[in-house]
Amino acid sequence: MAAPGSSLLLLFLLLAAASSAAEANPITPGFPPLQLHALRHRRSTAKSSGGRYAVSAAVVTAAAAKPFTAHYFPQELDHFTFKPNSSAVFYQKYLVNDTFWRRSSGPIFVYTGNEGDIEWFATNTGFMFDIAPKFGALLVFIEHRFYGESKPFGNDSNSSVEKLGYLTSTQALADYAILITSLKQNLSVVASPVVVFGGSYGGMLASWFRLKYPHVAIGALASSAPILQFDYITPWSSFYDAVSQDYKSESVNCFSVIKAAWDLIDERGSTDAGLLQLSKTFRACKTVKSVYSFRNWLWTAFVYTAMVDYPTPANFLMNLPAYPIKEMCKIIDGFPTGADIVDKAFAAASLYYNYTGDQTCFELEDGSDPHGLNGWGWQNYGVRPRPNWITTEYGGNKIDLVLKRFGSNIIFSNGMRDPWSRGGVLKNISSSIIAIVTEKGAHHLDFRSATKDDPGWVVEQRRQEVEIIKGWIDQYNEDIMSK
Repeated sequence: MAAPGSSLLLLFLLLAAASSAAEANPITPGFPPLQLHALRHRRSTAKSSGGRYAVSAAVVTAAAAKPFTAHYFPQELDHFTFKPNSSAVFYQKYLVNDTFWRRSSGPIFVYTGNEGDIEWFATNTGFMFDIAPKFGALLVFIEHRFYGESKPFGNDSNSSVEKLGYLTSTQALADYAILITSLKQNLSVVASPVVVFGGSYGGMLASWFRLKYPHVAIGALASSAPILQFDYITPWSSFYDAVSQDYKSESVNCFSVIKAAWDLIDERGSTDAGLLQLSKTFRACKTVKSVYSFRNWLWTAFVYTAMVDYPTPANFLMNLPAYPIKEMCKIIDGFPTGADIVDKAFAAASLYYNYTGDQTCFELEDGSDPHGLNGWGWQNYGVRPRPNWITTEYGGNKIDLVLKRFGSNIIFSNGMRDPWSRGGVLKNISSSIIAIVTEKGAHHLDFRSATKDDPGWVVEQRRQEVEIIKGWIDQYNEDIMSK
């Protein structure tokens, strides 16, 4: 169903895996693994004047108070064909922070944007801002085509498969290569080393970018990047195995309650009277018409919380306390003996949606996506699947044997609380393709801003990453000086 090189093939394969995973581990039966979401943040109102770097608008994020300027790069629609429409131009947004940049010697750190507004990724990648002073680095965050303000066909970009056919990972990687190369030329820093960073799908892009464009980036830090979640390399049940294990590790009773809730909801929601009663139980703002709305509401809460089970308070997807799974299970285990199972599940899930306590009711059938993720499902409409394309294009099978022969300078970081970790690289491949694995880590936790409450193992993980990146840059500079 996906066009060649489509990044969206990931979701297709995981959707196909859902039924098998549900049978093997029915904590959330009948639902696909997590579709990574990106929160929508306020967009800059700046418009392009047509100049290559003429437009910039000061953007300051209230959440993290980290300033950057927004720019718009004239990007070609199709990098791989020479048809008349291929050279059509759209304006791709990117953000720049040069606060700590040492132009004469500093590297360029580039974030390879995921499926959402680039401001959201910049404000949730405090690690890059934290280490910029040490390296004297220029920070660049590039928005992924078809997302945020980087839509080739404006508001009609998602209107047809003819247009969405240009939404592929290969096109996105080419976008990044062209923009980075042009930016370095424009700034007269052609020799500056570039290191790419990415988390989740962005981490997949970062690792693939290093493999496809080694002449543009000297290294990549790929956090929570499930590049092995294809072509049966990773068992289909692995995602839900991890979700289940997260809850079991806190309380077997907690896990059992969540598992039992699904059948009870199906049973009670089989009649209009049952739907009405469930609507009251779930404090729905209006009567819910489909039992699947209750299931989806619970699924989102329990699966997303497994992904962001951070050791410190965070608002990555929702405002959540430290160790939110532990807190959910405390809620469930705190009910008296004999309490209703659905009541328990609802109360625990409410922590995800209403930790701040300001929601009086819940919109269970709101069709809008609060995280701004559009386009993941486009390939379900009349497009033929290519289930083996990703591994053909980027590799993955026997990755240890392959990459140790030609790859270099990639860090794969994963936290084992993150369900996506099971599709990541969890062992060192060579002396320069390193896996950093933390047992209690969650979804690209290492990319979050450092706090005084960070556990020692997070601090150590980031220290290792900085040390490795410094080694790459030192070696690059040494090689340049020897020429």
